[in-house]
Amino acid sequence: MKDAKVRLYVDHPLGQGQSVPLSREQAHYLFGVMRLAVGDVVALFNGRDGEWRAEIAEAGKRGGVLACVDLTKPLQMPPDLWLIFAPIKKARTDFIVEKAAEMGAARIMPVQTDFTNSERIRQDRLQAHAVEAAEQCGGTYVPEVCEMQKLEALLEGWPEGRQLMFCDEAEVGSAKKLAAQETGPWAILIGPEGGFSDRERTKLHNLPFTHVVSLGPRILRADTAAVAAMTLWQQALGDWG
Repeated sequence: MKDAKVRLYVDHPLGQGQSVPLSREQAHYLFGVMRLAVGDVVALFNGRDGEWRAEIAEAGKRGGVLACVDLTKPLQMPPDLWLIFAPIKKARTDFIVEKAAEMGAARIMPVQTDFTNSERIRQDRLQAHAVEAAEQCGGTYVPEVCEMQKLEALLEGWPEGRQLMFCDEAEVGSAKKLAAQETGPWAILIGPEGGFSDRERTKLHNLPFTHVVSLGPRILRADTAAVAAMTLWQQALGDWG
């Protein structure tokens, strides 16, 4: 039995005997870049049906067809965790999205804060980064990357029962850490490069669902803080145990 050398995300149902058509871009990647041919094997996932071993049935410059053979990995859902962050420079925002997908965020939510430097994002480009990260890390689920919204609007419509881990740079050096609590819906909030405004910080501290934490004795860059916060949360409440 051949092993798959490539994992590919497809927006198509997967199942025993299912044929999966390829887009022009996917065909170019498989046949032009990776040099695969008819009879070779590809691992497919769509975020819903698990991972499937598929054989290349047709190969062409502008398209192709894969045929699902057998299920190799069931769908593994991440914890019900949102990562909320203020976009920063392009490459570092890309990094945050990629690492959030790798580390098990179920939803990635860019927000505009009082000190956010970026006023807009390319949601489709960031979603593509999340897909690529899932392909590389062996995940069977791709987190949704949402359109950017104002932090204030997000907090006003906050869903009942979801807890918020607020990583406050003003708490640097304090003893506050994430306490082990019952698992359930959670979110992590990472601030912009300029930190949170006094108005935002006061509001967040006073919300009943907020858990204020410190990420250590030094102020971290926003992209580093995202990885550090997700690591702490996963170790205490996530699926790393």
